Amino acid sequence: QSQSTSNPASISQWAAVEALTGPQDFMEEMIREFDIRRRFLVDELNRMEGVSCMMPKGAFYAFPNIKGLLGGKMGNGIIDDSSALAFYLLDEAKVALVPGSAFGAEGYIRISYATSMENIQEGLNRIRHALAENS
Repeated sequence: QSQSTSNPASISQWAAVEALTGPQDFMEEMIREFDIRRRFLVDELNRMEGVSCMMPKGAFYAFPNIKGLLGGKMGNGIIDDSSALAFYLLDEAKVALVPGSAFGAEGYIRISYATSMENIQEGLNRIRHALAENS
């Protein structure tokens, strides 16, 4: 029998204290910027055929429904689940996202918008192009 404990290093604890008690004036600008990115991503996803996305209310991830794409031929195979779509987009469009099956939500994918607007635009363009090749 053994016992073990673990905690964050003291430097991490002090960094957390400073983050919580230090200046917060940058927060409004960050919140505003993430809201712009979120709205842009969701609007663009909803323009894609076979994709629908509700406006996320937390974190910095969108969770679009891709059930309208399932069963379609893409590349050399049939996209029969969210993992197949994620692998196809990684291979074909060089865009990394997470299959919804990793969260118990088959038929969905998770996309982060915690990056620059330029990266979001480029990623969406690549996804759009990869999906259009098979329509």
